[in-house]
Amino acid sequence: METDALKLVRAKLRERMNALADDVATGAARDFAEYRHLCGVIHGLALAEREVLDLLDIAEREDR
Repeated sequence: METDALKLVRAKLRERMNALADDVATGAARDFAEYRHLCGVIHGLALAEREVLDLLDIAEREDR
């Protein structure tokens, strides 16, 4: 399994998640609907990141 690619994907997911979390924290959402949308996107990115972390864990165990 190509762990370097997975690590890059994880870093990109985390970078985007952090940027959106900063937007939410600073009140960038125009209304409650946009706030909910941003929260949903952050949630989706967190789920994707968890999947990547699980794949990295599997790859690490296979390398042992």
